Amino acid sequence: MLGIGRDKVFELLRSGQLRSYKEGRLRRIPAEAVEEYISRKLTEADAERVGGSERLRE
Repeated sequence: MLGIGRDKVFELLRSGQLRSYKEGRLRRIPAEAVEEYISRKLTEADAERVGGSERLRE
């Protein structure tokens, strides 16, 4: 879904950027957590794009 590797997923989980929960011995990542992560990254990208274009005009 994200097109990232296993190591990157574990890094996102450790840093708290991607929410998860344990079910027995399994680690589950709800679809909502993935959607939240994607939404956050898109918002950051939009802010960088807008901020970058404003800096170019100055």
